[in-house]
Amino acid sequence: MVDDVGFGLLLDRQQCLALLRTASLGRVIFTHRAMPAVRPVRFTVVDDAVVFAVPTGSPLYAGARDAVVAFEADDFAADFGAGWYVSLLGRATESPVDDAGVACLCPCPALSGRRFLRIPVEAITGHRISCHAE
Repeated sequence: MVDDVGFGLLLDRQQCLALLRTASLGRVIFTHRAMPAVRPVRFTVVDDAVVFAVPTGSPLYAGARDAVVAFEADDFAADFGAGWYVSLLGRATESPVDDAGVACLCPCPALSGRRFLRIPVEAITGHRISCHAE
């Protein structure tokens, strides 16, 4: 189904989660010093939640932990003629590594000084876009 504002094919919850599972880089949108902030993160999907590692002393950790945040991931062809994007909202909470069942997804030193944040999906939307002529 094409949505009514021209953003492409509207995806359901399961389609959105399936696409998120194919990506590894997304963006967390949170509040820092009373202003919107965006940080890229490497992530994984565990059950119906996005999980990512974050340094404990970072603005992302301070601004996102125990707060409602937005998260976005996408994948587009090199010419931007086709692709998808998924956005979600949820309250980020700290998640023990063993509970999340994930390891650090990026080439980084040991996890000392890092914690995992988990964003359970409270609201999710996604679109598949194709601008190529059929």
